[in-house]
Amino acid sequence: MTPRLRWANFTSLRWRIATFYALLLLIVIGIVAVVLTFELHAILYDEARAKIDRVGEDIAQTVRGNSLLSALGEGVPVEEQLATTGSLDHWAGPTTFVEVDTTHGYPIGKSTNMGSATFEPDYGQRASTVVYRVEDRPQLGEVLVRDEFISGPSVALFVVVGESLTLYNQTLERIRDLLIVVVVLSAVVALVASFVIASSAIEPINRLIAAMSKTRSDRMDERLGWSGRSDEIGSLANSFDAMLDRLEDGFTRERQFISDASHELKTPLTVINANAQMLERWADRDPEIRSDSLRAIREESSSLAAMVNGMLLLAKAESGDDIPRAALPLHEPLEDAIRATESRAHEKGLVIVAAVPHGTDDIVHGDANLLRQLFTNLIDNAIKFTEQGSIEVTLACGGGEAVVTVSDTGIGIDEEAIERVFDRFFRADASRNRTIPGTGLGLAIVRSIARVHDGTVSAERRPEGGTRFRVTLPTVSA
Repeated sequence: MTPRLRWANFTSLRWRIATFYALLLLIVIGIVAVVLTFELHAILYDEARAKIDRVGEDIAQTVRGNSLLSALGEGVPVEEQLATTGSLDHWAGPTTFVEVDTTHGYPIGKSTNMGSATFEPDYGQRASTVVYRVEDRPQLGEVLVRDEFISGPSVALFVVVGESLTLYNQTLERIRDLLIVVVVLSAVVALVASFVIASSAIEPINRLIAAMSKTRSDRMDERLGWSGRSDEIGSLANSFDAMLDRLEDGFTRERQFISDASHELKTPLTVINANAQMLERWADRDPEIRSDSLRAIREESSSLAAMVNGMLLLAKAESGDDIPRAALPLHEPLEDAIRATESRAHEKGLVIVAAVPHGTDDIVHGDANLLRQLFTNLIDNAIKFTEQGSIEVTLACGGGEAVVTVSDTGIGIDEEAIERVFDRFFRADASRNRTIPGTGLGLAIVRSIARVHDGTVSAERRPEGGTRFRVTLPTVSA
């Protein structure tokens, strides 16, 4: 395997998780093994020390008792008793050695299991009467030595007790070997377990990657459907499915928009092209044809410009980006919209009845121009579809909301068309598609502007006839 391929494998999330997890386990196991080794060594050392302490204290008690008797003139001196062959074997054992020395370091007695061996004298200046050390004697091996100076009325000597550490070292060595085997086996298990855990954790991500790589604009109907998972991967899958839902809806609306825009733009462009050809052929011969053609071109180009401007405004409203926002009284753009549409209402013999109170509870956070366009589109729409009667505009505030209602006495909207009136280029009565002027974008712009301002817009058919549009916007404190 080349170094580049090995590095590529390590950059894989699976291998990184497995490697780091295995290293973590190995470090923990190594620390536990080292701590256990030191603790076992301390335990074995303490056990050996406790053993020689018991023997040394027992001998010291005996020496002091015999020394007192000798001072009173009774019995044999303690040095002679301890110098007797075999007298110290009472305290010795298979791994325990006892030696008694004079203050000059000369052995006066020792246990028979020591043979010719002696302990190294250490009779210099000391901080305490009992000193511990480890000696390595040729015949005895490594020995933990307890050296105690005992003095009395008629005696002064050193009692040296040693405990062979050979058995303790062998025990510690066996335990250390066992720990090494455990560490090695644990390392193997940790490596395998780390790879398995990493693979099980990465597998859902690989499935997500495979699903994402298949996602295209023409294949937006596939979903993961991992509703059974309640962990983070399940949340990621659900978020991915929700994103696909939004993308599919966006692509559908985009395709519909392109289709509708192409259809709507085709008619004025065809009319303009046809009249341009009429001008080219007959303008010089027939002034009436020239006048009609120019009028048609002017009207259709105005309609085309209005449609393009509506598309641009709709795109701006839907994006919500770079829209200046400020706290403003909602009645101001509403009254501006009423004034701007009054002349068109009067031309059709209609009356706009407004109930727009002024107060401090209708403050909204938004763009005045967009809100004015929203209300203007609603009132214009009511005027277009109303032949007689009135247009009623009201403003009501309360509960942190401002509600603007625009009602008309026109032809109304069929119940099945209520949900679609805010779609782009939608017309409830296709047969009247050309008899009523408009771009088909007005209500779509209304909905987009309302959404940008965190509001909603709805439409309903009035029982007495006509349509009622209701815009709800959140308010802020004055």
